[in-house]
Amino acid sequence: MNMTNISFIRLGAVMGALTVVIGAFGAHGLKPQLSEYQIDIFEKGVQYQFYHSLAILIAGLLLQHAPGSKGLRQAGWLFLAGILCFSGSLYLLACRDLIPVPVGWVGPITPIGGVLFIAGWLRMAWK
Repeated sequence: MNMTNISFIRLGAVMGALTVVIGAFGAHGLKPQLSEYQIDIFEKGVQYQFYHSLAILIAGLLLQHAPGSKGLRQAGWLFLAGILCFSGSLYLLACRDLIPVPVGWVGPITPIGGVLFIAGWLRMAWK
């Protein structure tokens, strides 16, 4: 197993653990402070982060069988970028009332994250 495989496997595992932490924080720490609509937005971010943490892990595992695959590495990075843009923007938007600086500017970043997710899946398909 080369370092790329290990890196994506570790990254997927760490992102999965971070998903659990963020989800628990939302359910227990933020729920009393957010509206039901805001909680739904937050939970959507957690849901997509979890799916794509698994996708990163899968990319790392597939790299064991195709260690030189540039496409699988690109897919893994696209999934990570999608998590940061999609889930990250949803977390900020859901918590906008709790954050002392304006975060409305992140709204247009959410669909960019969705496009990155789609690109990651397509790149994985055509590795």
